[in-house]
Amino acid sequence: METNGADIVVRCLADEGVEHVFGYPGGAVLYIYDAIFKQDKFQHILVRHEQAAVHAADAYSRASQKVGVCIVTSGPGVTNAVTGIATAYMDSIPMVIISGQVPTAAIGEDAFQECDTVGITRPCVKHNFLVRDVKDLAETLRRAFYIARTGRPGPVLVDIPKDITLTPCKYVPPKGEISMRSYAPVNKGHQGQIKKAVQMLLQAERPMIYTGGGVILSEASTELRQLAAQLGAPVTNTLMGLGAMPASDRQFVGMPGMHGTYEANMAMQHCDVLLAIGARFDDRVIGNPKHFAQNARKIIHIDIDPSSISKRVRVDVPIVGNVKDVLQDLIAQYEAARAETKPASIEKWWQQVEAWRGRECLKYANSDEVIKPQFVVEKLWEVTGGNAFVTSDVGQHQMWAAQYYRFNDPRRWINSGGLGTMGVGLPYAMGVQMANPGAQVACITGEASIQMNIQELSTCQQYRLTPKIVCLNNRFLGMVRQWQQIDYGSRYSESYMDSLPDFVKVAEAYGHVGLRIERPADVEPALREAFVKHKDRLVFLDFITDRTENVWPMVKAGRGLTEMLLGSEDL
Repeated sequence: METNGADIVVRCLADEGVEHVFGYPGGAVLYIYDAIFKQDKFQHILVRHEQAAVHAADAYSRASQKVGVCIVTSGPGVTNAVTGIATAYMDSIPMVIISGQVPTAAIGEDAFQECDTVGITRPCVKHNFLVRDVKDLAETLRRAFYIARTGRPGPVLVDIPKDITLTPCKYVPPKGEISMRSYAPVNKGHQGQIKKAVQMLLQAERPMIYTGGGVILSEASTELRQLAAQLGAPVTNTLMGLGAMPASDRQFVGMPGMHGTYEANMAMQHCDVLLAIGARFDDRVIGNPKHFAQNARKIIHIDIDPSSISKRVRVDVPIVGNVKDVLQDLIAQYEAARAETKPASIEKWWQQVEAWRGRECLKYANSDEVIKPQFVVEKLWEVTGGNAFVTSDVGQHQMWAAQYYRFNDPRRWINSGGLGTMGVGLPYAMGVQMANPGAQVACITGEASIQMNIQELSTCQQYRLTPKIVCLNNRFLGMVRQWQQIDYGSRYSESYMDSLPDFVKVAEAYGHVGLRIERPADVEPALREAFVKHKDRLVFLDFITDRTENVWPMVKAGRGLTEMLLGSEDL
């Protein structure tokens, strides 16, 4: 049946099983929106800013196992979306962005709302396409979804000129699997390399498992837990990997890195065999690479992206492959070898790890007079039973959420790790709730971050979304202030948030519930009121917190992993 490009876009989304699309209309995509109006296969969510559309689609993917989808118009629609695209790219999130473009004949003519979408987005997408022939449209969209979700996942953009969406064309349904000669990601790990890794782990006296977001993206949490039980080794999850190993498990030693635990950082530095799984050894995790390399250790690195292996740290046994597939083979080989060879005892290693854990590096001085932000997160964990989906913005509140909300399951912690994007928290909460209707969703944010996309309170009202916004309001750009205190002689240049709005009134103006909490004794009752009494409403909880509280432990930029500041007494 002959149809047009806009209808083909809608048919392709339906063929891919898409259920929700986030977007904002404009001139270049009006034919697509007309086709959306006439279909009932998926729901479109109208956001209030293109950046929020991409963030919401991003979180929709993170909190499910699906490819997020969003639609933006040409020119400023695309440029507004770039921050969200770059955020997803840095964290390897599968997503398809459909952007409108000026008519084909006008490309390069500085037409109204024209920009070089392919050029602008090339550095922050896994791949992008410009469709110049309507006959290529369906196949291009199918390839976009395939590229986004396979190999190392990532965002893929499809730029569609307006005339392509109107041009008549016969629609051909998909046949068989997508196959691309130029793109063939490796899933199975090299068996010889896995065997080397097994022998190394069998001989280890101080083994350590270090995992990142790759474990969660490949749905390998079960395999990780099984392998950890086999090895008996301490496990650390990066910011992007929290929940892959239960925080309640004795073998979990917390998050590593700049604001990681003392025990995780010390174990990372002093182990004799480090098994890195789906992690990047990035600067916020290992600090100074030269300092990290001072201690002799053997490193096994499993990653689906060969370019991530030995990129910052030289490894001894590289294994390229899908984390889930590689771990299954590793578990089988280890079990078989263990039956013949007795693994080295690690009892002394655990004694050392427990001694480090005994430092209680996350202990803080609570108060009956001023609300401590850590206390709010701990109470949030209690009130939600540790089962909520938690989104966050970026800054001190993000680190406190990672440290004090003890995640036991994957895909419950949704935050911007690689790019560190302020303003993601509320649209993330929207995407999470669309993917998980009825679930408890909390957005931990700050008074600065929340204002970057606060207009999405309107979207929440339109679609009856009910996240609880936990604002840790310290009237500062908290992390900036902390660095200024430590490294810049307490010169607080432009980090004070003056003229803040009354968030209670703002929430109420958008049709939601607002609560202002100023006393520690009111923290838990306010959280229970939000999650129980107002469970079917969006509630904005404005917690007025200690303005001087810092995130500890801390590794200063350029320092080594074990050169930690454990508190203000170390300054």
